[in-house]
Amino acid sequence: MSNFNFNKTILGGRLTADPELKTTPSGVSVTSFTVAVNRPGKGKDGKTQADFINVTAWRQTAEFITRFFRKGSSICVVGAIQTRSWTDPQGQKRYATEVVADEAYFVDGKNESTAAAQPSSQYVPEQYTSGGFRQEGDGDEDLPF
Repeated sequence: MSNFNFNKTILGGRLTADPELKTTPSGVSVTSFTVAVNRPGKGKDGKTQADFINVTAWRQTAEFITRFFRKGSSICVVGAIQTRSWTDPQGQKRYATEVVADEAYFVDGKNESTAAAQPSSQYVPEQYTSGGFRQEGDGDEDLPF
């Protein structure tokens, strides 16, 4: 019997709220958010149905997401499914399943993604403002979107 293990998840959907950058006590950046992913086809009522997937991103991926994505933004995340458990204050065992994102990608066209990335009062690491990423108007006219 083989010991083959594979855990890779790719999600494409829309953020249900603005992602918020937090920092652990040891200084590690983290964000948690939910991605609404439409199911294929329609439900019995003829309406589109969606699953709401919890996602956590760490370090540079968290910083990138909180800098460039907002509620309603289309996003593609690549990561792995993880489960965790804990005991709540009432002594009940609780479980959570989430995707831990290693990568995040733009899905919207140029106009939609730049509108979603308007400056905010959030902390933006220097690597995102000092040449690591092009800002709107930095010669991006030749991009295909």
